[in-house]
Amino acid sequence: MVNLARKEVVIDRSTIEETIQLLMKNLTAIKDTSGEFLLDFDGVIVDDKSWNVWNWPQGVGLYGIYKYWEMSADPKAWHIVTEWFEKQFAIGAPPKNVNTMAPLLTLALLYEKNKDPRYLPYLETWAEWVMNDMPRTQENGLEHLTYGPENIEQLWDDTLMMTVLPLAKIGKLLNRPTYIEEARRQFMLHTKYLCDKKTGLWFHGWTFAEKHNYAEALWARGNCWITIAIPEIIDILDLQPGEALREFLIETLSCQVESLAHLQDASGLWHTLLDDASSYCEASATAGFAYGILKAVRKGYIAAEFETVGTKAILALLEEINVDGAVQKVSVGTGMGDNLDFYKEIRTTEMPYDQSLTVLALSEFLYVYI
Repeated sequence: MVNLARKEVVIDRSTIEETIQLLMKNLTAIKDTSGEFLLDFDGVIVDDKSWNVWNWPQGVGLYGIYKYWEMSADPKAWHIVTEWFEKQFAIGAPPKNVNTMAPLLTLALLYEKNKDPRYLPYLETWAEWVMNDMPRTQENGLEHLTYGPENIEQLWDDTLMMTVLPLAKIGKLLNRPTYIEEARRQFMLHTKYLCDKKTGLWFHGWTFAEKHNYAEALWARGNCWITIAIPEIIDILDLQPGEALREFLIETLSCQVESLAHLQDASGLWHTLLDDASSYCEASATAGFAYGILKAVRKGYIAAEFETVGTKAILALLEEINVDGAVQKVSVGTGMGDNLDFYKEIRTTEMPYDQSLTVLALSEFLYVYI
């Protein structure tokens, strides 16, 4: 039993684990039955909602469920992840881009555990694509190439989570120093152009073509990828105390989290535009923040005082999960906005990454019972 005194409630471990099971059940059953979320890009049909699709929402889900398996050894979690890859291998891999790279992070973790030889060609082929064929911006940034029109000369927050973390893990796993150095450099380059020096928060994107940060939106879900990605890259690359990149990343994360602590809504959630209380509160970003903050505290990367911020977010998320295991208050996939109203008008619905990120956050929360 863990006493969360801020709200004078007691939540036992079984309640958290039951909630994770409910979330996983919803996540693996979710699908677009109306066609509303099917996007047609020159004949390539993209489904952002259904589980059995190879794209970034599912990649985040796989990672969340794998992290839960690490904490629990739950055979159901292992089966969900491995079965997903079996189905996708049978269907065939999709076109390579920033977002379809996301599942490779979990595939690398699986290969590390079971050494299934079928996984290795995927890891090598996709990482080589990033290194040699993925479009680049000025200064050799990884251009945020997705389905549809090419985002020419654009850097986005999402790229670090979806592409750079998998590249780093594959580099470490397969002993490819060039992959590792590329991952290190991309973190520095994205920080240079996306981090707001005034607040420590991150802008959604940067264009080298026009030299600006678009709407200068301090968008919540974009920021949550950073809160997740920084602790992950430190762990993946085993960056040691005193190493320059490690200290740089920790200082960057600390500045971001300090601002997040001040901007957290009384409910425990964060607004979709972090610095605009008139924008709606958004749960998927809140889950990402909860995970990153709690993990960074546990690892000693940021001050222990921020644990209360992460725990408050966990409590808020538990209030947003309905009886079917769907997390409420989640914005749909969001492109780059030219004005702030663009973000405030993004609608909300049930999406796979809300369950995914909440599983990730609750899995990290299980450490309080140890």
